[in-house]
Amino acid sequence: MKKLIICEMANNHMGDMTHGKTMITQFGEVAKKYPEFEFAWKFQFRDFSTFIHKDYKDRMDIKYVKRFTETSLTQDQFLELKTFAEQNGFQTLCTGFDENSIDTIMEMGFDIIKVASCSFTDWPLLNKVVSTSKPIILSTAGTTLDDIDRVVSFMKNRNKDFSLMHCVGEYPTKPENLQLNQIDLLLNRYPGVKIGYSTHEEPDEYSAIQLALAKGAVISEKHVAVDTPEYPINAYSVTPEQMDNWLEHASRALKMCGQVEKPTPSTKELSDLAQFKRGVFVNKDINPGEPITKDDVYYAWPNVKGQVLANNMSKYNKFTSLEGIKADQPIMFDTTQIVDTRKDVWDIVQDVKSFLNTTDVVYPGQAQLEISHHYGIDKFYETGITMITVVNREYCKKLIIVLPNQNHPEQYHHQKEETFVVLHGKVELTLDGVTKTLTKGDVVTIERETRHSFTTTTGCVIEEVSSTHYVNDSYYTDPAISQNQSRKTFVTHWL
Repeated sequence: MKKLIICEMANNHMGDMTHGKTMITQFGEVAKKYPEFEFAWKFQFRDFSTFIHKDYKDRMDIKYVKRFTETSLTQDQFLELKTFAEQNGFQTLCTGFDENSIDTIMEMGFDIIKVASCSFTDWPLLNKVVSTSKPIILSTAGTTLDDIDRVVSFMKNRNKDFSLMHCVGEYPTKPENLQLNQIDLLLNRYPGVKIGYSTHEEPDEYSAIQLALAKGAVISEKHVAVDTPEYPINAYSVTPEQMDNWLEHASRALKMCGQVEKPTPSTKELSDLAQFKRGVFVNKDINPGEPITKDDVYYAWPNVKGQVLANNMSKYNKFTSLEGIKADQPIMFDTTQIVDTRKDVWDIVQDVKSFLNTTDVVYPGQAQLEISHHYGIDKFYETGITMITVVNREYCKKLIIVLPNQNHPEQYHHQKEETFVVLHGKVELTLDGVTKTLTKGDVVTIERETRHSFTTTTGCVIEEVSSTHYVNDSYYTDPAISQNQSRKTFVTHWL
């Protein structure tokens, strides 16, 4: 397989179509000299109507607002440049920094979607990216191994074609900070994942690409520019002549030392990356003590110091405002209670698996696990259950797992009639105030409108066979449960 060389245009087209085409033409001529490589031309998309917060759109005193605004192109102009790059022998890919830009990438038919380092754990954006059918390349600058583990799991569990790029987010990167042994770490830690190298070293540094390729990088990304009196280039982009030298050296392999462990990002790197992350803003007034859900927020750039970022918006994080927040204002760490339930969910999943392994119940591991924590995840082991939905059509089949000493509070259904079959253990089932003890093999039908609750000291597994289950057809007699909008957590890949 040929190594892929990516020419990153970024904003170096300067908003000038003629200059942009000159770049593509000159680097296209260089690429023709190296048929041993494949070449791609990369763009960057930002939907300024949503990406930049409305209060900052005219702030030309902010460096990157000015830069992005002055070099902006229309979608038609980008499409023209994309077509021109393809005519010059390049594949095309594009970095999308917001959800609307991912839609534009798909509409224009780019070959690959790129995720920038600042967006590596931007979960709202990643969910949009994985909804597409395109191969994905993700840069890892400034991340932790835990971050990379989670994103790799996220991609693999969705059967995505993806690659990881070792990257250092300092512009330019000094030779002693290149950390090329991180390529070894990524290759060893994630077998089968394609690993590349996104470079920001000084333009006349040629040994780093040799080492990266020798270590196994199959993709290399380089910022490119054409130096003119009108448009001088920045400190980390290469001219066509420098690119020629860089590619000539790329066929040679040398060794360069670097640590194997994941390094701690430098303060400068984290600062450089932080300025590009999207902040979380509320779309309505939030009262003190009010939970903040994903429907209450939007994501926009720039962020402010101390602000909750899109990168923090994991489904496992629960947010509660400690002070009131006005619409369009940022959510701040120091005035927000954030509860990370990831460990709680992990512990529950492990306990459910361990309990199931003590039974002879056969269960479909590929089915989603639904964790019900009616009064909060911290009270799950007192009040709560887990369920596996096997099928939900005109008929429905679920497996209900109740751990020892767990209770399920009283509820009833208007539309669903259900039959419980006890597959394991003993359960106390209460129907309209009358309690009966059920053991393995017992069968009970619960008619519509019948109030029912159950509890177990031994733990049990119940097969529920019913008519279609509707999400809004569970009515709890304790109104506090219905008011808890975060009483369920779904885990898709729990085995």
